[in-house]
Amino acid sequence: MQFEFATAGRIVFGRGAAKPLAKLVAAFGQRPLLVTGRRKPSVEIKATRFVVAGEPTTDLVQEGVRTYLSADCDCVVSIGGGSVIDAGKAIAALVTNGGDLFDYLEVIGAGKPLSQAPAPFIAVPTTAGTGSEVTRNAVLGSPQHRVKVSLRSLLMLPRLAIVDPDLTRDLPAAITGSAGMDALTQVIEPFVSSRANDFVDGYCLEGIKRAARSLRRASAEDMDAREDMSFASLLGGLSLANAGLGVVHGFASPIGGMFDAPHGAICAAILPHGMAANIKALRTRAAEHPSLARYGVIAKLLSGDERPDAAVMWVQDLCSKLQVPRLSTYGITHEHVDELCEKAAKASSMKANPIELTPEELQGTLAASL
Repeated sequence: MQFEFATAGRIVFGRGAAKPLAKLVAAFGQRPLLVTGRRKPSVEIKATRFVVAGEPTTDLVQEGVRTYLSADCDCVVSIGGGSVIDAGKAIAALVTNGGDLFDYLEVIGAGKPLSQAPAPFIAVPTTAGTGSEVTRNAVLGSPQHRVKVSLRSLLMLPRLAIVDPDLTRDLPAAITGSAGMDALTQVIEPFVSSRANDFVDGYCLEGIKRAARSLRRASAEDMDAREDMSFASLLGGLSLANAGLGVVHGFASPIGGMFDAPHGAICAAILPHGMAANIKALRTRAAEHPSLARYGVIAKLLSGDERPDAAVMWVQDLCSKLQVPRLSTYGITHEHVDELCEKAAKASSMKANPIELTPEELQGTLAASL
């Protein structure tokens, strides 16, 4: 048995956990940069506000760095969804490390390691999906490269993560559903990944169990279910940060870079087809691989049926009930399949997939999601 585990310096979870935010932030700095979405958050602190209106780009993060420095800020607080948290995480990292953002980016940049600890960073999620409050990377879009890539370092783990399910109360059903599907994906993929380990397994299994019983009810504004999904999302963040992801997120990176499609919706559309492709490939080329049996464990938790294919059927049924749009909704056509598959094969998330999928298998997976 061998593994490594790293996470946020402190995690505070529970309904009402964000109420003393101002006091908690004061322990890290007196002049915070507050990174938010378009809507002003219900939790208020005195700060310089920086708005992230959509998914973060390289240009937006560099603008955030300039705002931080010009306002003489001394810490960063992100209150919002995964995009807001990733933007804040990247800003906090860059304000203390010299050079250009592209010096540190994976795939399209030099990939240099960060040498200095980021400014103190506090993450307060208002969605239950990405688990970004406990991950070591920030996913950023590069419009000129038409791809999403990560700024990644152990140093980027938040100093404090505050997960308050009450902050998800006003999320529309569609966003709750797509975010929840992302959370489900992020406890399934690490459990079957090539980096799966006994320590992370417990987080994955508990997350799958909670998502199975609560994802549909959370979309109907059931607060007990929303609490379950906030916890499942947190467990997904802990899991992916320490055991990796797989084919679904391998595709999500280039698709998110090339098309205006929400990350959670992308994952939801691909998840059943990515699972089916892995199961078929494992049966065909690695029948004794432990991940095949792990798909059976997932199936048992989701449906009560131990056959791996039952997990795929359960997820397909859930997608139907949540009315998850197909990828063609976002303008993706069969003409884009080859380019997207080439980019997906190079994505960092794909490296942890339990088995290397052939170009034909990747093409089939994406085509089935359109």
